[in-house]
Amino acid sequence: QVQLVESGGGLVQAGDSLRLSCAASGRTFSIRYMGWFRQAPGKEREFAAAIHGSGSNTYYADSVKGRFTISRDNAENTIYLQMSSLKPEDTAVYYCAANKIGTAYDAYQRHSYDYWGQGTQVTVSS
Repeated sequence: QVQLVESGGGLVQAGDSLRLSCAASGRTFSIRYMGWFRQAPGKEREFAAAIHGSGSNTYYADSVKGRFTISRDNAENTIYLQMSSLKPEDTAVYYCAANKIGTAYDAYQRHSYDYWGQGTQVTVSS
């Protein structure tokens, strides 16, 4: 099993920056990809960003590309999501996720992830 704990959410204004963290514990050696998904009120959970276990490859949704950066610290078993130029439409609960197997295609797919954190709220005011 893998446990994921997110932190760093909050209330910010449009144009501000925020950094989310996700600490993994347990059988972290089994992780292939880690990602961030988000869910706005009344909407489905959607992919935001993902990173391969080696940190060598990153993946982004078009809606966040150029504004968000995903990174990882393998020594700390932690991934980060640096969010810049935040917009009100970025308001959502942000979830960290990890999967055990998969391809680069699977990194974008919600159903490919085996473990989920509890989520952290990000609210961007206009």
